[in-house]
Amino acid sequence: MNEDTDEQDGERAELRAVPRRRGIYLLPNLFTTGGLFGGFFAIIAASQGRFEAACIAIFIAAILDGIDGRVARMTNTQTEFGVQYDSLADLVSFGMAPALVMYYWALSSLRLDGVTPGKIGWLTAFLYAACAALRLARFNSQVAQVDKRWFIGLASPAAAGLMASFVWTCTDLDLQGPQMRYVAIAVTVIAALLMVSRIRYSSFKGARGPKGDRVPFMGIVVALAVLIALVLDPPKLLLAAATVYALSGPVLWARRRASSQALSG
Repeated sequence: MNEDTDEQDGERAELRAVPRRRGIYLLPNLFTTGGLFGGFFAIIAASQGRFEAACIAIFIAAILDGIDGRVARMTNTQTEFGVQYDSLADLVSFGMAPALVMYYWALSSLRLDGVTPGKIGWLTAFLYAACAALRLARFNSQVAQVDKRWFIGLASPAAAGLMASFVWTCTDLDLQGPQMRYVAIAVTVIAALLMVSRIRYSSFKGARGPKGDRVPFMGIVVALAVLIALVLDPPKLLLAAATVYALSGPVLWARRRASSQALSG
């Protein structure tokens, strides 16, 4: 009786000693899969004319994309597989999905103006998807070389947010895609070119206040105000935030260029 008990205790100890890492790796990849599902759902919803649902799905994918990396770091489960899987999921959620949402909403209606404008419509959507792929490939190849405080070019989730919030706001204001098709071309081309540009954007990483990671009281008040505004009118607030962030890179680049010219002059 005692020998059996000792044997069982030894087996339990061995089981406890073996690290259960296989189950932990599943957790960050589940968030990545959720983001991939959001992008896939956005494409399906847009093809059915459900543009508000499609835009919301893209923003949910962006939230999940921000969570999966943090979960991997917190659980110490970063793997090369996870990095590559995340990049492929981003291509669907922030490359293909926004391009097709914009195409189904507005760019496809350019064919009403003739054969050539119709080609321009789907080529514009392709330009965005191709630039998103190039942006992700460049990020993956330079991830160990760049300053983590900055993104080189507009990040693909931010570009997708600009596209999705534009469509969502116009839909909320009862502005139809066909009547906004030329504005849609401009928004799509600008977002695409900003992604592959060399303009620096703040990544909001590595910046700490004078007291370390403590957040000032006014920061909490601002966050609360943003949360209230987000609940009251999410599409307009998201469009304003995405536009300000997209413009922040060119504006800071122009200021740095003007300062360097003033110093050299």
